[in-house]
Amino acid sequence: MADISNLAGLGSDPSGEIDSSVSSASNRSLRLAEKEKRKGEADPFGLAVKYLSRVEAGTVVRGNDELERNLVRVETVALSKGLPPELITMMLDLALSLNAGTANCTRVLKFLVPATVVPQEAIVKGLSWLCVGKMPMNAQVLFVRWVLTVFDLIDRKDDLRSIYGFIFSFVTEENLCPFICHLLYLLTMREHVHPYRVRKLLDIQAKMGRQPFLTQLLALYKVFRPDLVTLSLPSRVRTGFKNHNNTWKVALSAVQRKNKGAVLVDLSLSLDLKEKPPSRKRKLHHLAIPPLSSAFDSNSNKKAFRLQELRSFKELLENIHNIELPAQMGSLLGSNLALHYLDCVQDESAFLRLNFWLGHSLQEEFLLCPVDGSSDNTSEACRFLSTILFSQQFLQEGFSSTESFLYKFLSVWDGCLLRPQILDLLSDIPLMPSFYMHKLLFEPLKQLYFTSTVFFKCSVIECLNSMLVKWLTWHSVSASEGGLDISLNSNSTMTMTLSGFMDSVMELVRFVGLLASEGLRLENCHVLLLNQTLAFYETVCDMFLKYSLPLIIMPPAGVFYPALFATDSISVDRLGYIMYRYRKNLTLAKKQEQQREQTFHISRNTYKEFNRNLQAMVNSMWNSWWCIPGSDIEIDKDLIALSKVAEPWCRFDLIHHPALFSYAIEFHQRCWPERKNVDLGSIKIGKYWNWYMEFLFNQGFDGLNNFIRTNTGHGSTLNSQEEGQPNSQP
Repeated sequence: MADISNLAGLGSDPSGEIDSSVSSASNRSLRLAEKEKRKGEADPFGLAVKYLSRVEAGTVVRGNDELERNLVRVETVALSKGLPPELITMMLDLALSLNAGTANCTRVLKFLVPATVVPQEAIVKGLSWLCVGKMPMNAQVLFVRWVLTVFDLIDRKDDLRSIYGFIFSFVTEENLCPFICHLLYLLTMREHVHPYRVRKLLDIQAKMGRQPFLTQLLALYKVFRPDLVTLSLPSRVRTGFKNHNNTWKVALSAVQRKNKGAVLVDLSLSLDLKEKPPSRKRKLHHLAIPPLSSAFDSNSNKKAFRLQELRSFKELLENIHNIELPAQMGSLLGSNLALHYLDCVQDESAFLRLNFWLGHSLQEEFLLCPVDGSSDNTSEACRFLSTILFSQQFLQEGFSSTESFLYKFLSVWDGCLLRPQILDLLSDIPLMPSFYMHKLLFEPLKQLYFTSTVFFKCSVIECLNSMLVKWLTWHSVSASEGGLDISLNSNSTMTMTLSGFMDSVMELVRFVGLLASEGLRLENCHVLLLNQTLAFYETVCDMFLKYSLPLIIMPPAGVFYPALFATDSISVDRLGYIMYRYRKNLTLAKKQEQQREQTFHISRNTYKEFNRNLQAMVNSMWNSWWCIPGSDIEIDKDLIALSKVAEPWCRFDLIHHPALFSYAIEFHQRCWPERKNVDLGSIKIGKYWNWYMEFLFNQGFDGLNNFIRTNTGHGSTLNSQEEGQPNSQP
């Protein structure tokens, strides 16, 4: 009966089964809701993003604690890790729509730090919000500044270029104009340059004055369409566009450091061309010099002589007024005849076009996509830079785009990659005002110098010596009373007074003096570094006589004394030559000063410094008295006694000096071959001293010979019949 009753119960009303299934589904929904709640509590950032994506116009902002709490959560993540592309789009739309209020608009823009790339669609949509008219001007300016800051992180730019005219319409806004011009400069292509846009920029320039940002944009327009921009423009504008990324600089740097691997990979992928094969190996797109090719159809009726048709210099001269510039100005670098044409015609638009192409190539291949160090890429980059060097030496002036590239590249250079080419290019940098030199040149070089090998230090000193020679040569050839060309570039209109030129030279010499002094101390007076330093001061000591520059700068003690007490004879001889030339320059300067033939005045401290060095050198090498009381090298007598060196006062004379000791030994052996004991003191007796001086100077020590003859009256040419004491007894 029990079994039957149970079966009957199972086969009774089915409503119980339905109620059971409904209850089970309800419990499942509750479990899912609870799970979602726990997940939300574990991911507050996700909830914050979800909340902010639902904020609509008219949302109460003041006193809205929930809005504030979610903004803080997103802001914290953005400033620490950066935001992914989809959140960049969402947050940018939230800010510019003003759905979260005007104050939160600028707040969101300030923490909008991308973790990888910025979608182009977000920028296009953001620019469309500028037309609504309800966004305050400070928010509009901040948005355009943000676009400029992240411009290199935008994944594509084709749609941005398609709305070039829309962006251009904002140049009439006075507050936006500097930033819009910068954005247009980054987007401009040849098809964007039209007469009405040139006229508009010229009208704005007439109202606002010759502003650098307008001049820079017009200069770029002239590169593409020289026929439309007839205004005379400088070949380079140093402060055309200012750096506007200060608001995001710290946050971007922090995110780049934390996400270094992922960010760099994403950036490299986003900047690749679509035709590029999916390979991690870097391909060089711009480092090959393009062949000469016509800018016009070969069937055109235009009467022009194409550069690629030139075969001789005679043909160039016969057709110089009918020469047609090539389609790609970079091809000029691969042709001697083309460089001849560029040098003879001095066409400003040609230089602008060439600088634009060269600047773009250097920027893309060395800054945005650095050389990976493989042999193929390095050799190709080496050939490219060598071609630029050849062209600059051919034209005897540097390209402004190369100069700008070097200033940027020095801050990321490791000091090893393409070192000879980079340093050779660096030596071609034209003269610049002294207040630019510290930031653009000295600071990055100083960091590399003190953290590199002694051979790199030698290369830097050699590079700066070559730079100084080129500056001084330009001054001696081209300087006129009252002013001279600052850029060593025939296309530049920037000038500098003689005093400004002297200030720049003085800063360079002092900077090298600092590098050399500290470098010699760190490298234990390495002989190669010491000789490179003395080569530099061989240039410095003759600036007045050889280059007609009224400036005399003495070497610092950190250079003079290591050379005076050097263990190699070449360094000592070079120091003797340097001191001899300093005396010549100072003597002539003093003479002209007394005769009032010059308007400048050599500082009395310069004479004092020279006399102090001269006294130290003569006393140590000639008078056998190297430790002078009150001098830079005064040493306590008790300390000298502890060394237990016999007759320490004569250890650096012409006989016992470490650099000349071997010559004294050789002379002693020749004079007294039968002696077993060496007595170098006998060299100073009678005629032997004259013979020793003649022997020493016949070894090729012309610098020491001139120094001794000028300062002591004892030269290498002596009376062979003289039997007594020399003219100046040591």
